[in-house]
Amino acid sequence: MDSTQSFNRRLAVSACVAALALASADIMADTRVSAGSPPSPFSQNKQNEPGLAVNPINTSIVAAGANDEIDVEACAAGDPTTCPFTPGVGVSGVYFSFDGGTTWTQPIYTGWTARHCIGAAECVPTIGPIGTLPSYYETGLVSDGDPALAFGPKLVNGSFSWANGARLYYANLTSNFGSQRSERAFRGDEAVAVSRTDDVFAAATGNASAWRAPVIVTRQNSALFSDKESIWADNVATSPYFGNVYLCNVAFQGNGAGPIMLSRSTDGGDTWTTRQISQAAETFVNEGRAGNRQGCTVRTDSRGAVYVFWLGSLFGDTVHLMTRSTNGGRTFDRPRAVASVTEVGAFDAIQFDITIDGVAGARTNSYPSVDIANGAPTGADATDRIVMAWADGALNEEKALVQYSDDGGATWSNPLNAATLGDRPNFPAIAISPDGHKVYLTYNAFLAPWQETTANPRPMQGVARGVNGNSLSNASAWSTLFRGATGDARGSSANALNSEFLGDYNYAIATRDFGVLLWNDVRDAASCPAIDAYRQSLVAGTPIAPPAPASDCPPTFGNSDIFGARVVLP
Repeated sequence: MDSTQSFNRRLAVSACVAALALASADIMADTRVSAGSPPSPFSQNKQNEPGLAVNPINTSIVAAGANDEIDVEACAAGDPTTCPFTPGVGVSGVYFSFDGGTTWTQPIYTGWTARHCIGAAECVPTIGPIGTLPSYYETGLVSDGDPALAFGPKLVNGSFSWANGARLYYANLTSNFGSQRSERAFRGDEAVAVSRTDDVFAAATGNASAWRAPVIVTRQNSALFSDKESIWADNVATSPYFGNVYLCNVAFQGNGAGPIMLSRSTDGGDTWTTRQISQAAETFVNEGRAGNRQGCTVRTDSRGAVYVFWLGSLFGDTVHLMTRSTNGGRTFDRPRAVASVTEVGAFDAIQFDITIDGVAGARTNSYPSVDIANGAPTGADATDRIVMAWADGALNEEKALVQYSDDGGATWSNPLNAATLGDRPNFPAIAISPDGHKVYLTYNAFLAPWQETTANPRPMQGVARGVNGNSLSNASAWSTLFRGATGDARGSSANALNSEFLGDYNYAIATRDFGVLLWNDVRDAASCPAIDAYRQSLVAGTPIAPPAPASDCPPTFGNSDIFGARVVLP
């Protein structure tokens, strides 16, 4: 038997074992969502923070976004030891699937680009091919990532109806392209903008005219930095506010306070009104970090109630807070705690942040991920069950906690750990099918304890889990639907090279028939001993000269991707 036959036999045996072990689920192999990403050079090979949305009236249509540096300059352009974001070049990647998340495509548009800057000469950006949102350069803006996507009904002659078709909303951070005050499109450093398309098929072919010009959503001033946005369209025909679009975000002020803001559009995203729905400042301090409100998520139920969740504090304790509007986002209840939180990870003085795997490691958080079984698109079979997931627990004892509410958030089930025992979950994301029958969860599983050294591997992989809705409160009923390939998190990198970087979140969606789960993935990233030594020298307080990734590291250093799996529960 030759080596090929032997490999094929081993592969067949492995497939049979997997089929027996997972006989209760119809599983398809995972796939790379960031389809245009090159394996090198850094940082053009860097993607993270996926966002995701499914068209409720045609669930074969799925759209995704990510922080995507495909268009920025390589480290070798200019000083080879620096890997800057190229001024004016956008990083809001966009991807489409027309087979329910099985395969993906990344369109190519035209805009301000530096993807040609891969040599030793100083980078000179120009108009050329981009793999990110179009029409930002043309409107004096830069797409700055942190994607959030949602499908809603299309507005025609003042009326929302699924018969009109579906509209895709893509929210992201944005900055001014011009540096002079006279050139600025808005005041302040960072705003939230929304792009829209009613023709995803044309958008997927690279037709920039399929997208409407981006609209600035947040109220801006010179001291405001908008961040951590979430977008949702009221997608249920039974709702009296059907078609409304809601966007929450954190509005960081010059003093570091971060109130939660809620913006609402009733005209398909043309215009927005904004209100503050939380206090401006927190009362707790964790490991030297000011405890601002963070990580908001917005959803609607079948009756049009709007729910906003975020990580905050109450009397000095870390909690998840919820507020609800029953009048289409015009007014909100007083925020109240719905879960007690033990923030995960350990403090890392290099980033002045908490990390999941070690010094100079991948940062982590305990932001809430929320979904509601609202019966979209008709609402006929809605249960309005709310599910929420977050990372929780002491160092090296982290869990992906899940709880649910069947009464509009008034009471909640006891939280349970929905992660596989032995996993240290990072960035859990949850989704429930519109009829409430199926729940899916994804996270990055870190497989080694938190480390004081950068010398050892830091294995991680994407995980897909699921449970039938009637067994949601039974921890043993959760099953592993898929585990992605393992990679070394040290192979990811911040552009400053001083630490790993995987962003802040993963994402999940659920239909009545399947779920699509996206995660940050490093299976194709090579760690770089020179970078590991550099990071360790920063930890030790005896910094050495920074390496040049193009010459001192393997070619695929920094190659983080967005991978995803289409999974089915019976």
